[in-house]
Amino acid sequence: MRAPVNKLIRGFSRRGISRFCMPGHKGKRYTGCEKLDVTEVLGVTDAYTESERYATEIFGTAATLYSSEGSTLSIKAMLAILKKQKPEGRLTILAARNAHRAFLYGAAVLDADIIWLYPEEYTHLSACDITPKRLRTALTECDPTPDAVYVTSPDYLGNILDVKGLAEVCHEYSIPLLVDNAHGAYLRFLEPSLHPMDLGADMCADSAHKTLPVLTGGAYLHINKSAEHLVADAREAMTLFASTSPSHLIGASLDRCNSYLSGTYPKRLEKCIALIDKVKSRLQAHGCPTESSEPLKIVLDPRKYLYTGVGFSKILRKFKIEPEMVDDEYAVLMATPDNTLRDYLRLLLAMRYIRKNPELRELPELAPITPSAPARKMSAREAILAPHELISTDDALGRVVGAPTVSFPPCVPILVSGEVIGSAELELLKRYGITSVEVVRE
Repeated sequence: MRAPVNKLIRGFSRRGISRFCMPGHKGKRYTGCEKLDVTEVLGVTDAYTESERYATEIFGTAATLYSSEGSTLSIKAMLAILKKQKPEGRLTILAARNAHRAFLYGAAVLDADIIWLYPEEYTHLSACDITPKRLRTALTECDPTPDAVYVTSPDYLGNILDVKGLAEVCHEYSIPLLVDNAHGAYLRFLEPSLHPMDLGADMCADSAHKTLPVLTGGAYLHINKSAEHLVADAREAMTLFASTSPSHLIGASLDRCNSYLSGTYPKRLEKCIALIDKVKSRLQAHGCPTESSEPLKIVLDPRKYLYTGVGFSKILRKFKIEPEMVDDEYAVLMATPDNTLRDYLRLLLAMRYIRKNPELRELPELAPITPSAPARKMSAREAILAPHELISTDDALGRVVGAPTVSFPPCVPILVSGEVIGSAELELLKRYGITSVEVVRE
């Protein structure tokens, strides 16, 4: 087993060393993991270098670096790498509007300009269907050409963009494509691969913990072989935003995952997806259709069963099911090869109950979301760093957004720092249940 980080940590813990070093628990049991929770012991840097080299081979990249602070760190690092390529002048990113809040904060810290890219038709706050045609049109309209394009794929609802087509358009303009692939680390192990690195993206961030057997916070930053010139700045870019006290428990789980990915995982993934497909077919046969999504998600629409999102989630929890996300439009369930047959049986039973016991006779209409660019009064950086005050959404008309206003999950901003809250934006905040908003103090 090529797991040098695990080997070092476990060897250290077995040797019974007197720990006159951090952390303060000294390896004594409080929650159960302390024995393996170590600090920067001798050899740990070399162990990580070897482990990341192994991960690089597995993902077929020029470099794959670990993050113990989720894709949040990897996303910010991608932007910092670009900034290092352009030390003079401000960085400009053309970004799909469903970007995670981490992207916005990273851009604000680096004082980068964001040009928002909207879909031709909105279906949900989390979705932003950017086609190669739409991207080419947007790039044609940009003057000057932005420094990079940034998209999210898969999104929270399981929609996958045409990353290959988007990358080809970007490269026609000699600019890199960055992908937030937080939900898609496993895509590398499909046949054929649907991972952004294999489809031509220049850099991407994977949240390993979302779909792989990795502790929460474990993530990757990938750099494509075709963008090898970006590797030199990657480590320093990660350091810019990372804690100097990373969790070696998370690092060890990323390290241990390498052997799993290079071993039995592809076969287990194939069997898992086949099982999920059978479950979806069974749901369909019982009048419970699922929405189109990437393979490891089961996406349902509560409204099709005359349920509100709150009511739908209550029934799921009654059957001991914890969903990833539920609102009045979608219920998102994320599965992996570590889900059991019992898990799927509970879902089938819950959906049969829901189908036979509607919550409501009818549901109120949801107004369509219209793609529009809110007026901007300040840059994101200026608004984020300005003094804020928290006010009721009812009193927010005409105010400038301070902190990005997100629904959680999926942490996609409804409004971005520096934008003005107009009447359309006010309705959107209310639609997603936002009752208060941080605005720039007047």
